[in-house]
Amino acid sequence: MATLEIAFLNSQLEERKRRLEEAIALAPQKAGLAGLLREVDSALERMDKGSYGLCETCHDPVEEDRLLADPLVRYCLDHLTPPQRDALQRDLDLASQLQRNLLPQIGLRAGGWETSYHYEPVGPVSGDYCDLIPSDGQLFFVLGDVSGKGVAASMLMTQLHALFRSLTKMALPLGQMVAQANRVFCESALAGQYATVVCGLAKPNGEVEIHNAGHWPAILVGKGGVLRIESTGLPLGMFCEVEFSATRLQMEPGDTLFLYTDGLSEARNANDEYGVDRVTHLVRQQSARPPAELVAACLEDLRSFEKVGTEKGGARFDDLTLLAIRRSG
Repeated sequence: MATLEIAFLNSQLEERKRRLEEAIALAPQKAGLAGLLREVDSALERMDKGSYGLCETCHDPVEEDRLLADPLVRYCLDHLTPPQRDALQRDLDLASQLQRNLLPQIGLRAGGWETSYHYEPVGPVSGDYCDLIPSDGQLFFVLGDVSGKGVAASMLMTQLHALFRSLTKMALPLGQMVAQANRVFCESALAGQYATVVCGLAKPNGEVEIHNAGHWPAILVGKGGVLRIESTGLPLGMFCEVEFSATRLQMEPGDTLFLYTDGLSEARNANDEYGVDRVTHLVRQQSARPPAELVAACLEDLRSFEKVGTEKGGARFDDLTLLAIRRSG
C-alpha cells in the first residue's frame, strides 16, 4: 500500500484505540471491547514491524479495498476460513442490495424531461454513481465514476450520493454545490482517490447547466447536430479549493443528452477499444429514439462489439453505467 494510505490507516487505528480505551474505562465488563482492543493493538504492532497488509498465511499482500474497508483484516481472500468466506459473501450481498436501493426511479419523467439509465457493476458492488433528483419542476442529474474498484470505491460512491442528495435540498447554485461536494469529498478520501463527475440542472424551458469534472465527454444530439461537452474541471477530491466552470445549453424538444462511464468508452474486444467516437456515432444514429430505446441500442452495439475476435465476448473489467435524458415535446 502507498505510504500515505498506511499513515491514514495508522491514524484511524490510533483513534479507534483511544475510543475503545475510553469505552472500556466506562464499561469494563462490556463484552467484546477488550478483544477489539487487542485486534487494534495487533494491527498497530504489524505496522511498526512492516508486516501490515500481508496475509498471515501466504505473506502476499491483502486486497487493498478490503484493508481500506476494514483495517483489521489479516488474511487474503484465498486464505479465509469457510465461515469467514460465508460472512464476507453475506456482507457483499447486503452491500450490493443497499447500493441498488440508492439508484433513481426507472423511467423517471419530470419537468418536461424523460430519462432512462442502465447500471451494471462488474462485481457485487460498484464505484459508478448515477442519480436523478426532481425538484420544483427542475431535474438535477449526475453520473460519475470513483477511482478504483470494489468495496472502497463503492463506499465513496455512497458518500457522493449522500452529499449531492443533501446539497440539492439547500437550493444552492449548481457551481457552489459542486465546489462544496468537492471540498467534503477531498477531506474524507484517501490520497489518490477521486471521482470524475458530470452533473447538471435541466429546467422546464430547456435550459441546461452542466459541470463536467474530469469525466468523459457528455454527448448532446438533436436537430442542431452533435455536441460533445468536454471536461472543464478537475475530478472531485484531487484538490480541496478548485473552481468549476459551467457549460450552458438550450435543448429543444426531441434533443437528447447521453452520459456514460468508462465501462462503455474503454470496453475492448480482441482487436480494439470501443472509444468515444463510436459512442458519438451510435448516439447520433439513434437520436430519434426515446431514452430507453437509445440505451438498449447502445447495449446491443456494445455486446456485438465485444464479441469481435472472440467466441463469446471478452470479459468486462469496468463497471458500466449509461444515462439518457431527453427533452419531451
